Amino acid sequence: MRIIPRIDIKNNFVIKGINLEGVRKIGNPNDIGLKYYNDKADELIFMDAVASLYGRNSLFDIIKKCTKKIFIPITVGGGLRSLEDISNALGSGADKVALNSAAVKNPELIKTASQTFGSSTIVISIETKKNQKNQWEIFTATGRDPTGIILEDWIETIQKFGCGEILITSIDCEGTKKGFDIDLINLLKKMKIKVPMIISGGCGNLQHIEDIKDKLSDDAIALGSVLHYNLINLRQIKDKFK
Repeated sequence: MRIIPRIDIKNNFVIKGINLEGVRKIGNPNDIGLKYYNDKADELIFMDAVASLYGRNSLFDIIKKCTKKIFIPITVGGGLRSLEDISNALGSGADKVALNSAAVKNPELIKTASQTFGSSTIVISIETKKNQKNQWEIFTATGRDPTGIILEDWIETIQKFGCGEILITSIDCEGTKKGFDIDLINLLKKMKIKVPMIISGGCGNLQHIEDIKDKLSDDAIALGSVLHYNLINLRQIKDKFK
């Protein structure tokens, strides 16, 4: 089980909120990324939290600085809308890119990007919560915009178009530190998912990882608040679950 710190960024500061809202500044992304690297993170995820609002990703300079001292896989996401954006992200030193809004608007981008850069480079970021019909619905724009697309249908589509990995965030659990969304994880394990998943949203202590570790095999967990606020650290996780 890979352990991946998730570093959400707004205006060059690491931020963290609850349910993808009400953000609070945490610190410098380069310093925080280097700390997690030194603490033996398996990978890092850097997400521009406001990129979809402004139609651009502002993380490329941050990634260039990070990769001078960090030598584990880095995924960058937020506001990537075209092959040129993806190329710029990879050119800045990222190993993978995470697509959400642009993929929902144009699923063909997934296919073209996978063919151009390799499927292992293309991560589809999914933000989801249950709607009034008790269905898991896809949201975009950092959990603000409902799409009407049902999770099961979307996962089938993105696999068909060639995504290499799925980052899935429970909006209802994100930032709460009350535990991962077990209902969502149980649903995912029943589905025909052929690519690795990264489960994000809700971790607050070691027990929360214990609660889901048997459900994950080649998959990973993404951690934010629990690391940013020093509730646990990566070395504790590694020692307990190695």
